[in-house]
Amino acid sequence: MISKAKSKFIKSLQVKKYRVEEQCFVVEGAKSVLELLRSDFEIVMLVATPEFMLKYKHKMNSQIERIEASEKEVAGLGSFQSNEDVIAVARMKTNQTVRLEFDEYGLVVDDIRDPGNLGTIIRIADWYGIQHIIASEQSADFYNPKVISSSMGSFCRVNIFYTSLTAYLSKRKTTCYGTFLNGQNVHQVNFETAGLIVIGNEARGISAEVEHFIDQRISIPKFGRAESLNAAMATAVVLDNLRRSKK
Repeated sequence: MISKAKSKFIKSLQVKKYRVEEQCFVVEGAKSVLELLRSDFEIVMLVATPEFMLKYKHKMNSQIERIEASEKEVAGLGSFQSNEDVIAVARMKTNQTVRLEFDEYGLVVDDIRDPGNLGTIIRIADWYGIQHIIASEQSADFYNPKVISSSMGSFCRVNIFYTSLTAYLSKRKTTCYGTFLNGQNVHQVNFETAGLIVIGNEARGISAEVEHFIDQRISIPKFGRAESLNAAMATAVVLDNLRRSKK
């Protein structure tokens, strides 16, 4: 059984203010927690059913505080009703500057506010082998439970760096591609060996300040009648064309 104090602590991490104060975040669900156990994140606490503890005890190091709890208790600690197996508390990583390799692409997110969108973008980046995301300071918090959940474990493999995009982009040495409604057809773009792909805000697109640093405007051709694409969907289309062009 988990104590009231620890229960209160875990629930407080749903709020950014307390995540920042404690420098900890919550991971919910068996899939994401198993990814966490394989990662280089420091795990502080793990609350799980006896069945989960028994099945995966070989994956847990001795420094992790382990607390057995019922399915009802586990479900009550998190924000997702579908989780009844396990919840973990891990330490945040420091916000470190991204330095891309000479042949590497990075993803830039300009004011992506929706946590589900950001989490899905992280998952898509992981699928296409993008290891680094540079995010505007106004973008959703990487450690928001919805971001972590939507990433489906990819948060363990994709690094994110929050910074002033204008300051970061002013120092970049590689080509910067930006998604617009009126750019070159992404199917016809010959992507450079390395570079940055900028994805704009869900409603407003790329900001005027960031647009100043775009070297090549690209767009996804429209064949139907939909008004727009979700930012995560647009990311997937662009990254798929990037990878196909580099084969």
